[in-house]
Amino acid sequence: MSVLSDIAELVQKGKAQEVADLVNQALAENISAQQILDEGLLKGMGELGVRFKNNEVFVPEVLIAARALNKGTEVLKAKLVEEDVKPIGRVVLGTVAGDLHDIGKNLVKLMLEGAGFEVIDLGTDVPADKIVAAVGEYNPDIVALSALLTTTMAAQGDAIKALVDAGVRDKVKVMVGGAPITDAFAKEIGADAYTEDASAAAEAAKALIA
Repeated sequence: MSVLSDIAELVQKGKAQEVADLVNQALAENISAQQILDEGLLKGMGELGVRFKNNEVFVPEVLIAARALNKGTEVLKAKLVEEDVKPIGRVVLGTVAGDLHDIGKNLVKLMLEGAGFEVIDLGTDVPADKIVAAVGEYNPDIVALSALLTTTMAAQGDAIKALVDAGVRDKVKVMVGGAPITDAFAKEIGADAYTEDASAAAEAAKALIA
């Protein structure tokens, strides 16, 4: 089914319009939306994630590929609804209180979406009570918290404590990351997983919901 491998390849090259055209072609060939998503769009993004992890491609290429992925998904949207295709899981994502950095968070979002997750992005400088409220509202499988400053690391622990105090900690897995974060710190604050880069985050998330 070469049209699917062509879609995967063009996602990696960031050819948005060509991806959209091939998605339409695949639909015309009666290939299911699920198959186009899994074996075309997400496969391409997954392969790019591996290359990103191996330092073969960098942030600009990931951003361009994400645009192509989104363009293809837009074409598929109605068909995915019709076929009742569900995301593999739901993640609430945010940079913790006091921290305005978003590049790492945004990359994690792209990698998670590229792996088939639905991501609710709360943005930056997110207070613990807003994270708790989002868990109540969206019922996610995972809460992913980013901190890029040594001065905001503690806010990850505060957020986890707030989840415990609200009685919802056992309903979600918590992932943490960011430049100053270590595996030891993640364990100390009671997180379920730590990853040192965006490409590893998607794999860790899949392992958490397996």
